[in-house]
Amino acid sequence: MIDKPVPHRNPFSDIAPALGKYTDDVLFGDVWKRPGLSPRDRSLVTVSSLISNYRVNEMPFHMKRALDNGVTRDELIETITHLAFYAGWPVASTAIGVARKVFEQADAEKKE
Repeated sequence: MIDKPVPHRNPFSDIAPALGKYTDDVLFGDVWKRPGLSPRDRSLVTVSSLISNYRVNEMPFHMKRALDNGVTRDELIETITHLAFYAGWPVASTAIGVARKVFEQADAEKKE
């Protein structure tokens, strides 16, 4: 059993070290830590943007991060439902499938 959480490994660093560094230092270091919005609010904005722009690859990571930042499952589902009318039914339908998998994975991790 591991006592300490394993630090997040940037998925870009092995092939694009500069992009990995910018992601870690600028995006998640500077941008996400600005005082104007809480991490919870930044997560809602980010998830909404990813859903609206059909950024399926990034949705799971940021939905999980949103849960970690205090966004509830009900709030994520309500966000997706709301976006169905502004971003379109297909993107909302896809996002529901992603959310389902994220929730299932979170439940499985709790059982471990």
